[in-house]
Amino acid sequence: MPLKLLRQTPPDPQQLALQLDFFSAPPASQPAVDQPAPRQQQPSPPDAPQAFPSTGGGDAASVRKRRLQVGEHLLEYRLLRSKRRTIGFLIDDDGLRITAPRWVTVAEIESAIREKQRWIFSKLTERRERSARRLQPQMQWVDGATLPYLGADLTLRILSAQGSGIAWCADSRQLTVSLPPDAGEQQLKDRVQGWLQGEARRVFGERLPVYADKLGVRYQSFALSSATTQWGSCTAQGRIRLNWRLIHFALPLIDYVIAHELSHLREMNHSPRFWATVQSIFPEFEAARRSLRDSGPETLPIF
Repeated sequence: MPLKLLRQTPPDPQQLALQLDFFSAPPASQPAVDQPAPRQQQPSPPDAPQAFPSTGGGDAASVRKRRLQVGEHLLEYRLLRSKRRTIGFLIDDDGLRITAPRWVTVAEIESAIREKQRWIFSKLTERRERSARRLQPQMQWVDGATLPYLGADLTLRILSAQGSGIAWCADSRQLTVSLPPDAGEQQLKDRVQGWLQGEARRVFGERLPVYADKLGVRYQSFALSSATTQWGSCTAQGRIRLNWRLIHFALPLIDYVIAHELSHLREMNHSPRFWATVQSIFPEFEAARRSLRDSGPETLPIF
């Protein structure tokens, strides 16, 4: 669900931004991992493989499909022989691909697979879940439709009226939009987006002082952003920008981004000291960070 790329001013060199994977199209493949071939074997934790850039050099005609029983799972993988010196693991749309030197035996390759099985099954599961979400039907902008707001769904109610108006009922979690009978879908979207942005401005404005006080810092200003590549940003002068689409998510995720940006007023970098600062005011930052990273564009309505 690509969003329209907006024109943006050149980035401020003194600005640090919290990048987001959320608005980007899913990568063609998961990050690959590299493992030394047996003659150069260096043990590494099976659940923490090191990333490496995908390499070529293989002969596509030499790809062979194989199966391996790993515990209770029958794992299918494609084996590609190449001139490389290490065993490479790659998760893509077709599953697991192994690229290995020609002189490494299948038994040695399958031993390496078992060592990395936790990483392999974790990435295969993530891939399947992401593919399933992409296949879900897009939201229909009709009466009774639902869309995410602060981590839970709200129900859209549409009334035909001479004037325009919008009303929120927290008890029933219904957002009622009144529009003229001849109003089109885009007018409905604009009304809902305007309301969500107003809510974002209100919620962010309430949460920023909370974490600024905890950290003992002052920010100069904050504004909403519609950036397609950032959750938020902070300049050395204390100007905070927060992506309005955060309003779709639960409050802890919003708080994490706010804590992240305010922490840059202490550390204008992403050093260990910076992350220690984030943790000091938002101890659950790692879980929130993972949740944001795992959120896909297919979970949000298209405006």
